[in-house]
Amino acid sequence: MRRGSSTDKSAVRQAAITAVCALIWGALSPTLLAQPEAMGADCGCLWGGSFSEVAPATDLIVIGEVRSIKGNAVDLVPEQVLKGAFWLDTLRVWMQTRDYCRPPASHFPAGSRWIMALSEIRKVPEDGFNPSTPNQSFGRPFDYTLSSCGGYWLRVQGKTATGNLVPGMPRFYHEPDMSPVLVDLVEGYIKGTVSSDVLTEASRERPEAVNELILDTRTFLRGQADWLPDDASVEPAEEAVVAP
Repeated sequence: MRRGSSTDKSAVRQAAITAVCALIWGALSPTLLAQPEAMGADCGCLWGGSFSEVAPATDLIVIGEVRSIKGNAVDLVPEQVLKGAFWLDTLRVWMQTRDYCRPPASHFPAGSRWIMALSEIRKVPEDGFNPSTPNQSFGRPFDYTLSSCGGYWLRVQGKTATGNLVPGMPRFYHEPDMSPVLVDLVEGYIKGTVSSDVLTEASRERPEAVNELILDTRTFLRGQADWLPDDASVEPAEEAVVAP
C-alpha cells in the first residue's frame, strides 16, 4: 500500500496531538476551571485564614454526610470526629440567615460529604429566635455554627478533600484551584503528625490520573512514527503536548 504524502502525514499528526491535548485538558479541567465566586466576602468580617489556620481553634471538627436541610440549618451524620467529642447520631449545624457570617445551607445538599470545623453555640442572643420564622434562627444552645470568615469546611469525595486548605489560597474562595488531598493527610495535620508544608505540597501535586494520561500520550505518539514526515521526530510533538 502506498504511504500517504507528507501533507497527509502532517494532518494526521496534528489531529492526533489535538485529540490528546483535549483529553489532558479534560482531565485537568475539574481542578483548573472550577472556580466559583467568592462566598461571604460581602459579610464584612475579616478573613481568618485557610482551613489549616482556623480549624485547630474550633470546638469540633468532623467528617460527615448531610442528611437533610431544615430552614437555615443542616443535619449532619458524623462519620469521624477529628477534634473534640460528639456522641449523638446527628448534629445540627446552623448556617446563614439575616446578617450572620455563615455560608448558605443550600451549599451543602443532602448526600454531600464534608469536613467541617465548627463552633458550639453556648448562648443565643436575645434577638436570635423569631417565633414568626422558627426555621430561620441563630441556632439552639449546644448546636453548632459554621463560619464563612475562613476556610472552615472542605468538600470530601471518596478519600480526598478539596477547599481553602492551606495559606496562600484566595480569601473567601472555598473551591480554589488545587489537587485533591487525602483525607488522611488532613486528619494527620489536625492530630499534629503532618505539617502544613506537607499539606501545601500535596495540594500542588498533579493528579495521578493526569500523570498516567501523559505517559499514555507519549506511548501513543511514539506509535505514530510511521505517519510522520521523514524529517520529523516524535520528541517535538511530545514537548508540545506536555509543556505547561
